[in-house]
Amino acid sequence: MHLSNESLLVILFVGIIAGWLAGRVMEGGGFGLIGDLIVGLLGAFIGSWLLPRLGIHLGVGLVSAILNAFIGAVVLLLVLRLLGGWRYRRRGAW
Repeated sequence: MHLSNESLLVILFVGIIAGWLAGRVMEGGGFGLIGDLIVGLLGAFIGSWLLPRLGIHLGVGLVSAILNAFIGAVVLLLVLRLLGGWRYRRRGAW
């Protein structure tokens, strides 16, 4: 599989945006650039695996890729929160 530079940039962009959105929804703040990227990329894998199994097809394009990754990232953060192994802090909680 060959990824062009543009494809790699789109993947990184989708991951950062989806991770940032999931961080805002789940905690009220982002996780930093690297944290948002990791959450978004893992969320993209989870979303692309989970949504078709549920019969949900969002279409094609950049917006649907971001929504797919966002839904997967929210699911990832919910599972981590339910397992209790993920310790998070709110901004200003110290």
